[in-house]
Amino acid sequence: MMKKTPKDKNVKKILFITLSNIGDVILTTPTLEALHFKFPNATFDIVGDKRSKILFKYCPYVSNFYEKDKDSGWCGLLLLIKKLRKKKYDLAVDLRSDGILYFLKAKKKLFKISNQSSLKIHSVKKHFLSISKVVDDNIPLTTIWLSEYEKNLTNKIFSKYKNNRLLTIGIGANFDGKIWDISNYIKLASILNELFDVIILVGDKNDATLSKKFALGYKGKIVDCCGIYNLLETAAIIKKSNFFVGNDSGLGHIASAVKTKSFTIFGVGEPHRYSPWGTDVLWIQDRNYEINNINPKTIANKIVMQLK
Repeated sequence: MMKKTPKDKNVKKILFITLSNIGDVILTTPTLEALHFKFPNATFDIVGDKRSKILFKYCPYVSNFYEKDKDSGWCGLLLLIKKLRKKKYDLAVDLRSDGILYFLKAKKKLFKISNQSSLKIHSVKKHFLSISKVVDDNIPLTTIWLSEYEKNLTNKIFSKYKNNRLLTIGIGANFDGKIWDISNYIKLASILNELFDVIILVGDKNDATLSKKFALGYKGKIVDCCGIYNLLETAAIIKKSNFFVGNDSGLGHIASAVKTKSFTIFGVGEPHRYSPWGTDVLWIQDRNYEINNINPKTIANKIVMQLK
């Protein structure tokens, strides 16, 4: 029988120390949501990186966001600790383990589970272990909080595609070993042409070169959003889509967080530990970690099956 702990209304202030990369941060949101459910009256202070701050912009129970800038060195770290020591927390949870929590004031402190070689479980499950003694056994899905602004923006962007089926492609990643060649994406989109009316390309400004190459090779309808919209706006675009496919990047995790069916293409990496978390997510990885050995037809067939 699943453990069912009652909601605790006495905990008022919680510190939550999250991670750096967008995908990693999203994989900590099930832990954050579980804490919110257990302590519904509590407000949260978040410690994270500047790039992840936007992800918590509309989270209704977050009070303050504190940036941890690794480039600021010891001076920046000490300044952050000084700010946080002015507060007294009922509970502090550290999923980062860089020592900050030892210097802060909290009635109860919960630390990250260490990276043991035997602990090869999914990252979401590992984060959840840090708080397993105080919450229910049920692990929530990942989450992104959007506002009416993002919803209205996507309605405007896709106003002329109201009845079209949209396939969004995340064509970039943070290094070449994670990027499936654009020629493969063109072939994949062409194979799926009868299933999807419009291809949406998403990514940052660094992916604009890739999107231009895609546009030169693909003959169907394209909406190129690379480098135009921020993370939350991009999340809303993916949410509006019927399906998302992309490389191993934060965008795949965003797709799962907005509950859009998705398929992630892995090159290097450990998908069993770091794949998007959700009920409608699939991934593939070549046995030799050579991403361009993966055949577009193989992925197309899997996507067709996933859509049935």
